[in-house]
Amino acid sequence: MAQKIRIASVEQLGQDPVLRSVEMPECPPGLLCIRMRAAALNFADLLKAKGQYQEPQDPPFLAGLEGAGEVISAPEISDLVPGDRVVVSHPGTMAEVICVPPVACQKIPDSMSFQQAAGFQVAYGTSHLALDGRADLRAGETLVVLGAAGGVGLTAVEVGKAMGARIIAVARGEGRLQTVRSAGADEVIDSETCEDLKGALRALGGVDVVYDPVGGKMGEAAFRALKRGGRFLVIGFAGGGAPALPLNHALVKNISIHGFYWGGYRLLDPGALQHSLSRLFSLFEAGKLHPVAGKVLPLEQLVEGYELLRSRKSVGKIVISL
Repeated sequence: MAQKIRIASVEQLGQDPVLRSVEMPECPPGLLCIRMRAAALNFADLLKAKGQYQEPQDPPFLAGLEGAGEVISAPEISDLVPGDRVVVSHPGTMAEVICVPPVACQKIPDSMSFQQAAGFQVAYGTSHLALDGRADLRAGETLVVLGAAGGVGLTAVEVGKAMGARIIAVARGEGRLQTVRSAGADEVIDSETCEDLKGALRALGGVDVVYDPVGGKMGEAAFRALKRGGRFLVIGFAGGGAPALPLNHALVKNISIHGFYWGGYRLLDPGALQHSLSRLFSLFEAGKLHPVAGKVLPLEQLVEGYELLRSRKSVGKIVISL
């Protein structure tokens, strides 16, 4: 009898994934076979399930965009061998066994757990490549992180701090503010009670770089607090919509606006992705990064994970154990 595995399948747009038991796949030549141990949820998973992701997929399709596991088998063209512990960046990670190209995987440090690694790539990779490669954040500059207690926001606080920047973290509620303080924020602003974010940021001396995964009015307010020569990173729109940025201000103040989509670098510059991830693993081994899953759930509670993500009730990444 063929061996069975569990998968999470999005079978209709607008609905959460459902669990299915299917036959274990046979990997075609040239692909790695990976026993997944954990997979992380991202805001993009919600968009993809609704058919609103920038890389749409017709159902049915496997849920998940990143995770971690062990190599079961590898083609000769790969540097990986059976037993290697790897991170995986590829659509369809929410399954117990998957087949992916070698370029989608990279070995993880021995000291990094599967749960830590599962949500490491997209969140930390987004922050590092955006801050280092796009914004050219320099030591001593001031970085404001919007949605700082979220999955990518927390990593931006940590990465920015490791790069020597002064960090202003914007988050909602005292509990989240304590979390971002622990991650390294120098100053915090409670978005729940702050009525004038632009004024609050200017009172703290203004900012050189805005890291914005939120969008909307919050992004617009932070943009107006940028100093001359500032840089604005468009990371996402978790707040529901894109900010209406005044381009006349960008012109007069020589402000740069950078759109950033981490997954797009698979085609744009895959070498930059690998170099960034290697640098991040080095920072992790040096004790400068501390990835912690906000919530770890078994595969049976995947729908609960989607609801936590949708309601923004979790601090940090939501990880599904496989």
